[in-house]
Amino acid sequence: MNREISSFADVHRVIEGFPRSSKSAAYSLGPMRELLAFLGNPERQFKVVHVAGTSGKTSTAYYTAALLAGTGKRVGLTVSPHIDEVNERVQIGLTPLPEAEFCRRFRDFLERIKDCRVVPNYFELFVAFAFWEFAARRVDYAVVEVGIGGLIDSTNVFDDPEKVCIITDIGFDHTRLLGNTLPEIAAQKAGIIHLRNAVFCRQQPDEVIDVIRGQARKLQADLHILTTDEVGSEFDFLPLFQRRNFGLSLAAAQYVAERDGLTLDDPTIAKAAHTFIPARMEIEKLHGRTVILDIAHNPQKLHALLKSVHARYPDQSVAALVRMPSREGRMVRTTASLKEATKGLDYIILTSLAEEGDPPDTTFDEARLAAVCREAGFDAYEFVPDPRQAMDKLLARPEPVLLVTGSTFLLNHIRPLLKEGRE
Repeated sequence: MNREISSFADVHRVIEGFPRSSKSAAYSLGPMRELLAFLGNPERQFKVVHVAGTSGKTSTAYYTAALLAGTGKRVGLTVSPHIDEVNERVQIGLTPLPEAEFCRRFRDFLERIKDCRVVPNYFELFVAFAFWEFAARRVDYAVVEVGIGGLIDSTNVFDDPEKVCIITDIGFDHTRLLGNTLPEIAAQKAGIIHLRNAVFCRQQPDEVIDVIRGQARKLQADLHILTTDEVGSEFDFLPLFQRRNFGLSLAAAQYVAERDGLTLDDPTIAKAAHTFIPARMEIEKLHGRTVILDIAHNPQKLHALLKSVHARYPDQSVAALVRMPSREGRMVRTTASLKEATKGLDYIILTSLAEEGDPPDTTFDEARLAAVCREAGFDAYEFVPDPRQAMDKLLARPEPVLLVTGSTFLLNHIRPLLKEGRE
């Protein structure tokens, strides 16, 4: 079967045979460590920047990889989830492996692990593949984004004291797995801190910082807390939330550069700030319209996104297509978050596209959805379950700025439709 892998379609067919990634309190890193040991512990063959957090970790990982690559070093990057295709999870120098090469190496990887007694889940499979590929390509650094949480995430297998940890803004997300309070969630994120690591984070609420500081103290880690969001005016072209992410990446990269004797000069920094990050306030032009794509899927991310949209387009009205969460509690929090930033948001189209891990019944009757919207103070909205029809409705709106957000899965549906429109 493995010899038949010659396209991304083949990759998707093959990985359907592996268990889906479903963390729980009982999840153990033992199988992941055993799999990596079977592969010869590739994760020990490069230096690591490990990125956890609720909001901004993918962008922060991209920026960090770009900054380190700009010093002339060979840099691997693995992110989760991918937006367009699985090869985004294995990047060298911020370039995903080309399809033919990815398929050949993935086929070799499956052949390599076929006799291992560990059967990895979906996420473990791609994490192990990324580490194996990074070692084979002799990268100097790997920038590794956590999947969910940190403490029991499959990426949390690095014991090197030289590992650098970045913890981005922490908020409520994946509460079923991580806990229902900010300190509980922060403890999971801070779980990536190991003995004597350097740790970078921004000033956050005391209940979050206290947890991070406690974990750092316990493990003799070198904690750096950035107390200002400011970056130079030369970065004003970045969305507001990306200025925050880029500043955090820059602080960590400058630390690595000074520690390891690398040259991180102003032209390198300026170039890294222009790094393309898919589906993070990604702006498309379609028939004279501005279409913004962003995967913001929790209240914290939505609020940051809408604040940035209004800052960039202060005098233009905005219509949005938003994927509503399937769980009612999250649905209420999402609408409340939208309400907080509705200035200039003239119309909202809501859809409830099901995602992995959702309850079996992911539909809402319009009466209940209408009640939730009224509670949040909305009256200009409609509910369109089908993403293609919802996008058609959005494109028919008169507002000059159109926003699509709410989930990775929704954007996976919408991006091909935009491509069709451009063609």
